[in-house]
Order: sequence, then structure tokens, then C-alpha cells
Amino acid sequence: MDVTLSVIKADTGGYVGHTDVHPEMLQVARERVVGAVERGLLLDGQVSRVGDDLALIMTHEREPDDPDIHGFAWEVFQATTEVAKRLGLYGAGQDLLSDAFSGNLRGLGPGYAEIRLTERPSEPIVVFLADKTEPGAFNYPLARMFADPFTTAGLVIDPAMHDGFEFEVLNLIEDQVIRLRTPEDYYDLLMLIGSPHRFVVRRVFSRQKGIVAAATSTQRLSLQAGRYVGKDDPVAIVRCQSGLPALGEVLEPFSYPHIVSGWMRGSHFGPLMPTSYEDATPSRFDGPPRIVALGYQLTQGKLVGPRDLFADVSFDRARRIALELADHLRHMGPFEPHRAGMDELEYTTMPELMKRLQARWQPLG
Repeated sequence: MDVTLSVIKADTGGYVGHTDVHPEMLQVARERVVGAVERGLLLDGQVSRVGDDLALIMTHEREPDDPDIHGFAWEVFQATTEVAKRLGLYGAGQDLLSDAFSGNLRGLGPGYAEIRLTERPSEPIVVFLADKTEPGAFNYPLARMFADPFTTAGLVIDPAMHDGFEFEVLNLIEDQVIRLRTPEDYYDLLMLIGSPHRFVVRRVFSRQKGIVAAATSTQRLSLQAGRYVGKDDPVAIVRCQSGLPALGEVLEPFSYPHIVSGWMRGSHFGPLMPTSYEDATPSRFDGPPRIVALGYQLTQGKLVGPRDLFADVSFDRARRIALELADHLRHMGPFEPHRAGMDELEYTTMPELMKRLQARWQPLG
């Protein structure tokens, strides 16, 4: 069966501050999704959340970027924004950057990842939802999953994976795209995606099977009133098994937390902490950044699941390490490398503050 999996996520109001999604907002979204399934727009759908972001996980028979699917998501986010306004929640509708829907969600604020696929006899999929970080946060784990034999044993011992994978990488600054093949282009790949605020992995393809193996949300920030809005909170879809990394290989990169940009005010570096669904409510300094992993079996367009994959006690050590790293970085306060570099802060309120000092600078005599 040919089916599209769409994961669309937005912050339409925080409960309290930037920590959680109010239950009433989740309920409104679930009612809308049930209605879309009943009238045939969706094959199946679920509502989830991480931190203050509400996520729609949907299957349908239309192509990616379909205006009806994106329009439906936009209507859901508008409805949850109205709930947030009525309840006085923080930042109501902050990821809805326009009053009008223009055919798809590109550039309008919400982040989305979509994969069109032909279902295999067994189709295990992991949906990753992250909060308080940027799309490039998936660069490191995707490289580990699909190109590192010390993480993914299948690259060495599975004939269906031995030819490697192809990475589609976006240059977010210059609006360019490049495809790099591993293992032969591995060093070039690392050269680029090691700068995740500029180069982001959008999709990964199996070279042998010719199928999409992973997709991320790579919507660039939107410039409004001299500030970039919608920087953080990406999603990713990763398919598993049968010529693709096993489920355990997909999760292994998160066993030791890596450092990502985002956290407080989108302006600080911190550890990406894998947590259970219940613990995905960042509050300390609006963080640390969180990620949840929801496991599904996709069958005849239906979502069997989710399994809360990071609830596993084997990720307890990763969480302890993340908290230790958070302690270390927090001691740096406003100093880099905890605070993001000036090149990133130029898209925040920093230029406005620098203007206040402009007249006080004097030539070096």
C-alpha cells in the first residue's frame, strides 16, 4: 500500500511558560483528527506533544505538501490557538506567522516532516519530536545511524546495507541542496553537517533499495520585525529494519547526549536529553532540550502504537549525563560557548541592544 506519513508540529501556546501543552488543547486537536479520519481525509491520525509543542502524526493517501492536509493542520493549530488565548497561555499562536494559509505550511511557522512510502510487510517507524532546539540537531544522530559502523552494525554485516546511504543536505543560508553518498563522501558530509545551524540533513535514502529512509523538518526561520521566529522544535521520521538500521541502531546515538543550539530564548547551547513522553516538559532554564521517540508499526495506513521508546531504563545514564552537562554549561552564564555565538544572535534582539551602544564606541587612538 502507498501511503504518506506526515508529522506536523507547532507551538500554539505554552502551559505554563514554555513547558507543556494544556490538556484542553490536546483534546481539541484529537477531536479534529478523529473528524478528519471519519470524513476520509486521513487514514489515521494521532496527537502528541513535547514540551510546549503540539504534534499531529497523520497518515493519508495524498502526496507530501498536499494543500488539504496542510490546510487541515493549519485549522487545527488555529483552533488550539483560540483555546490558548482563552486560557491566557503564553505565546498563543506564536508559530503561526501569518493570518492566511497559502497552500502549504512552508514558511508559515509550523515544522513538518513527510515521507511517501510503499509499505513493506512490516513497517516499523520512529517519530522523533524535539523541543528547545533547531532542525540541525538531527545531523549528528542521523550520521551515526546511517553512516557510522560503530553505531550501526548492519553497515558491516547486512548485505542490504553494505552499499551505504545517500544524504540530502540543505544549505539553509544560500538555499542550496547537495546529495552526498556514504561511505565515499563521508568526510565531506561531516565537514558540512558539523555546522548544523547552516547545513541540515533533510532526507536519507537507501542506495540499494532506493527508498527514503529518513526525513526531517527543515523549515528555515521566518524574519519578522528584524527577528527570526520559529527557530526551534524540529521533528524527524526514521524507518527501521529490513535493509535499514534496526530499531536499536536508530536509538543508539541518543545513548550519550550531544550538544545542540536552542534552550533558553533559543540562544544557548545545551545537551539534548532523551526522555519519556511524560518527562518531556522542560522547565529548568526552559530546558534542557528534550527529545522523545515514538515507535509505530505502520499497517495498511494505520498507526499501531506508539511505544514510548526512551522510557527504557537503559537511557537513564544518558539523562544523568545530560543533567551534568547542563550544570557545567549553566555555570558559564552569558559567556560563550553556553550562550550562542554572535553570528547566531544577530537574528534575535541582540542587534537592537548593540544599537544602543553604537554612539559610545570611539576610534582606537
